[in-house]
Amino acid sequence: MSGLVLKLGPKERVLINGAVIENGERRSRITVLTSKANILRLRDAIHPEEANTPVRRACYLAQLLLSGEVDAQPLWERLIGQVQVLADVLVDAESSRILRNAQDAILERNAYSCLKLLKQIIPLEAHLLRHHNR
Repeated sequence: MSGLVLKLGPKERVLINGAVIENGERRSRITVLTSKANILRLRDAIHPEEANTPVRRACYLAQLLLSGEVDAQPLWERLIGQVQVLADVLVDAESSRILRNAQDAILERNAYSCLKLLKQIIPLEAHLLRHHNR
């Protein structure tokens, strides 16, 4: 039997299908067998005030979809628009590949995969913004 394996540290919190779950005092390992479960490690979450760049805003939209507490259809449309804007600007080969895969994940309604892909672009965006603000 396979599935997503979550390795949690003591007191680590994770959001699964809208429910916040906190680990106990010891490290643990949980296998999630449901294939379409919405899962977000809260330590990896981008907080609203941190969604202050184009890539981070796209990540935040994907997180909202993972929370399951929003009207999903308009948010999917906003996310695909945001990713398209990024694809128009970030045209290097690696970013283009990642953003194409993120668009595919959106079309498949897979917010987790989209978020995971978008987070790979955050370091590039930070680098570009540092050089732009000099």
